[in-house]
Amino acid sequence: MFDPITPSTNTNGQVDFTFNGKNMSAASGTTIAAALLAADQIWFRETPISGQQRGPFCMMGACYDCLVQIDGVSVQACMTPVTEGLQVNRVPFSLPKEGKRS
Repeated sequence: MFDPITPSTNTNGQVDFTFNGKNMSAASGTTIAAALLAADQIWFRETPISGQQRGPFCMMGACYDCLVQIDGVSVQACMTPVTEGLQVNRVPFSLPKEGKRS
């Protein structure tokens, strides 16, 4: 889906990470969003009410559609570089329990 403008034949700059437990690799310095899109992962989260799948839209940090979770913290995948050993997961959303309001 996405190809780098200047493809590198040097694999020394590759980093390994996981997305929802699946092993992946990307060029060092690539954002999580770009790495996942290049690996044909087109949706990163589901909306909390309808469960609609969402993926990167703006790729510049304005829309928050690319949220992923790292160590229990939600981050924007388009603004976060992938690093060695990073464990990335889809943001787990759950519907509120009926009758309980915060």
